[in-house]
Amino acid sequence: LQGAALAGCVFALFLLFNRLVRSSLALLFLLYLSLVQAGQTFTNFQWDYLLLEAGFLAILLPTGSPIAVWLFRWLLFRLRFLSGAAKLVSGDPSWASFTALHYYFETQPLPHAGAWYAHQSPDWLLRAGVGWVFFVELLVPLMMLLPRRFRLFAAVVTIATQLAILATSNHNFFNLLTIVLCLFLIDDQALNRLLPQGLARRLLAASPQAEAVRPWLHRLVAGLGALILAVSALQIWELLARQHLPQPLAAAVQQVSAWRIVNKYHVFPTINTERLELRIEGSPDGEQWQAYRFRYRVDDPSKMPPFVVPHQPRLDWMLWFVPARHPMNLSWFEQFAQRLLDGSPAVTGLLARNPFPAEPPRFLRVGLERYRFSDPAQRTETGDWWQREQLGPFFPMPLFQRPEHP
Repeated sequence: LQGAALAGCVFALFLLFNRLVRSSLALLFLLYLSLVQAGQTFTNFQWDYLLLEAGFLAILLPTGSPIAVWLFRWLLFRLRFLSGAAKLVSGDPSWASFTALHYYFETQPLPHAGAWYAHQSPDWLLRAGVGWVFFVELLVPLMMLLPRRFRLFAAVVTIATQLAILATSNHNFFNLLTIVLCLFLIDDQALNRLLPQGLARRLLAASPQAEAVRPWLHRLVAGLGALILAVSALQIWELLARQHLPQPLAAAVQQVSAWRIVNKYHVFPTINTERLELRIEGSPDGEQWQAYRFRYRVDDPSKMPPFVVPHQPRLDWMLWFVPARHPMNLSWFEQFAQRLLDGSPAVTGLLARNPFPAEPPRFLRVGLERYRFSDPAQRTETGDWWQREQLGPFFPMPLFQRPEHP
């Protein structure tokens, strides 16, 4: 794992300094694909797939084919449009009633301090925000496929929306990558207008020059573009029709999707209406209990929610899913609890506070808590960002015990 990460850093530097461009892009794609496959549940996120898909398309850019630029626009369109369509077809009542933002800032996986301030917004503004989300995810993406003036408008609106999300949410590199993709909607003429006089010219002159389009490369890019268009069209149909593809088509789509060069995107199709967190405590004797503390997740009402972009703390993020009791998440959580009972340094090193540094605990118990943002009056009085309510043991796994060894 460390070798793959270090190799990625090396090839990224080659790319930054415009050396071995196509080879570096291909190797970066393969390295990250390997990490995503090995990471399994912990790298099963849309932003990981978006980075892979964008990274694969970047391999085609040095060919000089205009199809490669169009494929980036198609990727951005699918990312934004499918996110909006998924909200409509999910049947989620909070999106249907325009109340999603009444809950989103408080219940997102890892909020930062900006989310607290956004949560205090008046009802009319939060409802208007939902309307804006539908506008930028359903109508604006269509403009990305239209002539130049519409594309520029779509780029400005999308970038502004992503900056607003960054100001209120921790979504690691997702929003930053979306902003980068918007650059494919902006042409050289627009850059000359937007940037100070002469700066755009110097940037364009310093940028790597595309190769002349060789016939066989053009055919290769066209073939890959046709494949991506066909598979993504089937994915769009599957979402909008709310039906599964016939088995032969589904198998073919799965074969292509395994390489993560075409993916489904559906950002927050449903919204949680309450924030449930796990309280994990250890004890050497079953009488005295001490809580484990995490670096980023919500576990201390007085701790300001931290800003962590572009980092994604995978453990803290994944713990947000466990209270829903999906079998996949219960499986890895049980292994996590066993590693705490073993005192595994690789696991306890991910925590902000391990209350048992010398010897691991004999017992581990898991409780469930409900968190709500404090209102301004409560925060002024107590200094707490959160109000916490104990809900009792977390079933189906409220207690773990390390076996005695003779």
